Amino acid sequence: MATNEQEAREQLIDLAAEFYDQFADGQIPEMTLPTRTKSNIEYDPESGVWVYGDRTSTRSANSVRGARKLLKAAYTIEFLADQLEADRSSTLRELYYLSESWDNDEAQFKSQDESNDLVEDLEIVSGVTREDFHMRPEESGATLMGPLELREQTRRGEREIHCQEDVGEGGYQIPNNPDMIEFLDHDIDFVMCVETGGMRDRLVENGFDEAYNCLVVHLKGQPARATRRITKRLRDELDLPVVVFTDGDPWSYRIFGSVAYGSIKSAHLSEYLATPEARFVGIRPEDIVEYDLPSDPLSDSDVNALESELEDPRFQTDYWEEQIELQLDIGKKSEQQALASRGLDFVTDTYLPERLDTMGVI
Repeated sequence: MATNEQEAREQLIDLAAEFYDQFADGQIPEMTLPTRTKSNIEYDPESGVWVYGDRTSTRSANSVRGARKLLKAAYTIEFLADQLEADRSSTLRELYYLSESWDNDEAQFKSQDESNDLVEDLEIVSGVTREDFHMRPEESGATLMGPLELREQTRRGEREIHCQEDVGEGGYQIPNNPDMIEFLDHDIDFVMCVETGGMRDRLVENGFDEAYNCLVVHLKGQPARATRRITKRLRDELDLPVVVFTDGDPWSYRIFGSVAYGSIKSAHLSEYLATPEARFVGIRPEDIVEYDLPSDPLSDSDVNALESELEDPRFQTDYWEEQIELQLDIGKKSEQQALASRGLDFVTDTYLPERLDTMGVI
């Protein structure tokens, strides 16, 4: 990955130069990328994460559709290179709207999904992350709460922050590029990534972070890349156990999968974002049965998602196959907050301590 703006800019310009060289040599310009599908991700035993396999697809100017894609890539490369030279940044949403000002109508994006996908394409072929392009998502809002002291580099200089003593109940908000953070000191025993805001607030209100020296990371649903990156750094640099606490449904299992093994769309960054040592401490189908938790019936889409996960290489373990098959058998799903049916303190006084003790985390 690129380490500074100059290197990122050079990588982009080299990519544009490849298109020019192809033209100059009488070749039809093209850009080759890994196929971004579930069938083209494979387990890398060395890194312990899921990465793209050998199957590729080609963006080629030998068709009108392919030529449009390369034209849009060229315009986007120019925009990103100029942005880096000026030391500015923009959001993915702004890029979509900015394209409307480009002088060639064919280069303009028809949807934000199209511009988002192109930025990912450029990441893959250049080896530079979008954070190093100075591109950021519209918002994340994910936070940290716990006994961690850090230093953050900002445009207004350095800030030293303690993620309990110097923040309010909302916690410390994770910046878009967490590689700008330096860990100074900590009293953390383990990191807990929590799916929902309601459960994150329950843990903080009950003092779980203080009682167990836990750093609570709010995933805010499907976690942003910055959230996954800082989680990986906490594991790798501070050698901390990481657990993921989610709802008990197929979509939440995928949230765990993206933290631990990487997502299909960003498999090219799995070694940068994924934390394969992360362990699941969320609501299990067996918890729904054991604790008689309030639940909802599985919808058709839930069933389809669970069956798909049985074929997903990220979930092909004895543990996940047993849990998913049990869930299909009982036909139920349940949320984290369903634990409140046992009392507001049950999750922090009983459920999590027992689970974490059994797992050897506490």
